[in-house]
Amino acid sequence: MDRRIPICLIDYVRLHLLFLAAAVLLPLRAAIPTLWIAGDSTVKSNAPQRGWGQELGAFFDPAKLHIANRAIGGRSARTFFTEGRWQQILKAVQPGDFVIIQFGHNDVSPLGEKGKFRGSLKGIGEETEAVAKPDGSSEVVRTYGWYLREMARGARGKKATVILCSPVPHKKFAGNWQQQRRWVKACARAEGVAYIDLAGRITSAYATLDAATLDGFFADKDTHTSPAGARFNAEAVVAGLRALPGAPLAGFQSASR
Repeated sequence: MDRRIPICLIDYVRLHLLFLAAAVLLPLRAAIPTLWIAGDSTVKSNAPQRGWGQELGAFFDPAKLHIANRAIGGRSARTFFTEGRWQQILKAVQPGDFVIIQFGHNDVSPLGEKGKFRGSLKGIGEETEAVAKPDGSSEVVRTYGWYLREMARGARGKKATVILCSPVPHKKFAGNWQQQRRWVKACARAEGVAYIDLAGRITSAYATLDAATLDGFFADKDTHTSPAGARFNAEAVVAGLRALPGAPLAGFQSASR
């Protein structure tokens, strides 16, 4: 008895497998890119405070770009990294995604501050310092810039477009974040990623406002913005994105914007 499989049946099976593969792959190819945001409470916070990352979606077409705001209050570049929050983002980043990173407000805290323990070493170098933690263990703390460069390098290695931002200013904005602005810019240059000087952009804009308007932009004394302030800062982020070489996110903006 001839047990050979007819050629036509083999062709049918092959064709069926090709259709199955296409059914699996097509949704992946059609998936829209994600804009990942890593930051602190100036980027994402709880009412009545609000961060600029929570307002960013209004400027982009959700059918073209998904926004994943993973910022969390109280974190520095150091603790966002050491808690594994950055690694969670990095695992999910896909080629063609975008990553915006803004830290600084909590990195200036003392290294061993009781109950918070979130400060980073000043600068952008390779210096380290072993610091005793409140639980009696020890942690090797690195520079502010080291954590930023490590994040930028990791996301760039996953073929994402990376944007480092200097910290948004406080209400008393004169002289805010001068060192950090230089450090963040130097890190972006060292890693070959984009840079937005949010501190500079927003400080210049704040200088044009009257005191009552500026007061309305803050939900607390000096640091955390109200919804109006968050929207104002988000507009500065979008303006900064438009000004980047090649305007990499321009094609994803909402038609109304």
